[in-house]
Amino acid sequence: MIEIDASFGEGGGQVLRSALALSVITGRPMHLWNIRARRDKPGLKPQHLKAVEAAAAISGARVQGAQLHSQTLSFEPGGVAAGSYRFDIGTAGSATLVLQTLFLPLSFAGAASEVAISGGTHVPWSPCYHYLAWHWMPLLRQAGFRGECNLERAGFYPKGGGRIIAAIRPPAPLKPLRLVARGALKGVSGLSAVANLDLAIAERQRRRAAERLGPLGVPLEIQTAALPAYSRGTFLVLLAQFEHGRCCYSALGAAGKPAESVADEAADGLLAFLESGAAVDPYLADQLLLPLAFVPHASELYTARITSHLLTNAELVKRFVAADIQVDGKLDEPGTVRVTGVAPPHPAGP
Repeated sequence: MIEIDASFGEGGGQVLRSALALSVITGRPMHLWNIRARRDKPGLKPQHLKAVEAAAAISGARVQGAQLHSQTLSFEPGGVAAGSYRFDIGTAGSATLVLQTLFLPLSFAGAASEVAISGGTHVPWSPCYHYLAWHWMPLLRQAGFRGECNLERAGFYPKGGGRIIAAIRPPAPLKPLRLVARGALKGVSGLSAVANLDLAIAERQRRRAAERLGPLGVPLEIQTAALPAYSRGTFLVLLAQFEHGRCCYSALGAAGKPAESVADEAADGLLAFLESGAAVDPYLADQLLLPLAFVPHASELYTARITSHLLTNAELVKRFVAADIQVDGKLDEPGTVRVTGVAPPHPAGP
């Protein structure tokens, strides 16, 4: 039984989600306490509870403490099983974070799986659907993992109700990622979208982003769209392509927030990354750590900012597997992450 004080490091829901994924992959039982102790409302919220229930469903786990607001959890996984799974968070809690919890364990299940998750797809404090589909998954595929996802319906705060469907297959032979020099900027693509709002708002977001990014002197291709959803919402996502990498930044609309401010927020993030000279954005460095911990070769990432999430994940991985993880640099400054992973728990697929 691995004992984890979940208030360590960043101390949020990430500790829970990463620990669930690692427990299912390794088959090692764990006991967590002080879950989300540093948050205003500590304990399990609906999206965290659904991550626990989903991890238990794919692994036949025995669980104690899986209820709303619980700050302790005992989790004893069985063997991870491929299959067709459906999970509904029931709120606007992040469907993308639940998917990230399940993706790696199901990759090692020995057969293909399909997962449908209902909840928030474009909500604060989590990667939006397009960040996963356009940015995170392509780099996982580059490392040999195999999966795709589709957006059936967008989900915004407060109603949620979005739906993501993901196909996850056993990996090909896994190989390391070396993202240290991004090369020249080749172009920027994007999507400016609304749901249950005038498409003119999406056009205003698109136009402002084009104004801000035009001086870069590279091709810009930002589409507009109206998406199906149960509530109103708007967002802009930007994907920059380099010779040897990519970065992705997004922003959400809100009541009283002008369309131009949404565009400025996404453009500011992208332009700041360009100034950094880094090859990996801060969010991606954190989200690649667990997958690379199971690639038995040396990966290297040069990130624009070392975050507390990254350092927390690095510490947590070491409690489950003997991956060699080195983070060179100071918190909130650019730095280099080196990961030499362990052999995956199941043989690679065809």
